[in-house]
Amino acid sequence: VQLQASGGGLVQAGGSLRLSCAASGRTFSNYGMGWFRQGLGNERRFVAAINWSGDSTRYLDSVKGRFTISRDNAKNTVYLQMNSLKPEDTALYYCAATSAGGATMDRYRYYYWGQGTQVTVSS
Repeated sequence: VQLQASGGGLVQAGGSLRLSCAASGRTFSNYGMGWFRQGLGNERRFVAAINWSGDSTRYLDSVKGRFTISRDNAKNTVYLQMNSLKPEDTALYYCAATSAGGATMDRYRYYYWGQGTQVTVSS
């Protein structure tokens, strides 16, 4: 499956962004989907995940209550709504797909990755 992430940008602290990840190539609804981020000099970290049907989600503790992951299987797209953004949310955000189908936090279970979209939050 090919993944194309978009929606990043520069926003002030407290603002919002909505990331999108469009999938193609295979049956999107078979895959669990995740968002990860990587700041400068840091390793890639889990942010949020959603299972194949959209009824199970998981989040990094520091984004709970601020970020929401969702998916539209008819549009082959997964979203990450990010509200109340903080400077520490600044990173390159990647979407990823796992054939396991569940909402997994383990980045090594994700085989397909998008190219990343930059999110920069100014203070």
